[in-house]
Parts: sequence; structure tokens; C-alpha cells
Amino acid sequence: QVQLVESGGGLVQAGGSLRLSCAASGRTFSSNHMGWFRQAPGKEREFVAAISWSGGATYYADFVKGRFTISRDNAKNTVYLQMDSLKPEDTAVYYCAAAGRSWGLSHGSSYDYWGQGTQVTVSS
Repeated sequence: QVQLVESGGGLVQAGGSLRLSCAASGRTFSSNHMGWFRQAPGKEREFVAAISWSGGATYYADFVKGRFTISRDNAKNTVYLQMDSLKPEDTAVYYCAAAGRSWGLSHGSSYDYWGQGTQVTVSS
């Protein structure tokens, strides 16, 4: 079992920044690839970013490339999502997740454990 708790969400103006954190506990965190997803009201959940267990590989959805950065600190059992140049369309609940496999990381079905989510609201 892996327990995930997100934090760092909030209200920010367009063009601003937020850093989300996801603290993991339970079984060995450092062996899991990790991902961030988001879900806006009335929309399906969508992939945002993923990072390999070592942090050596990262993957991003096209709509966040150049604006968001995923990273992890295995010593702290934490994965981060630095979000810069935020836009109103980034408003959503953001979820972190721990993958159960090493492929298909842009698909929610690849993840076995999910956090409860943190709200990000970007005002125009």
C-alpha cells in the first residue's frame, strides 16, 4: 500500500506560480514511477506529467510543456509539480498517483494508488 497526500493548491492569478507537493507513505516510494493528473469540472481526468522512479526521465502533456516541471525527492518520499505561467484553463483538482508499471504512464489505468487531490484555481 502507498498513501499519497497532495498539498500546495490554492488561488492564483493568471501568470502566477504554484508548487504542488505529494507526500508518500507506506511501501517503498522510490520504486514507483509517479504521475500528476488533473480534472476540471465537467471534464474527464487528464494526464499532466510523470516521472520515473529515479527521476531520470520525465514526461509531460503537450499543454504544460515549458510551463510545468515534475521532480521528486526520494529521501523525502515526495514528488513535486512546479507550475509556472498558469492560465485560467489550468483550473482543476490535481491528483498525484503511484504507478504499478513502467509503461503507459500517461494513462490513469497504469496507476495503482491515488491521492485525494488538491484544488488549483487560476483567476483571469
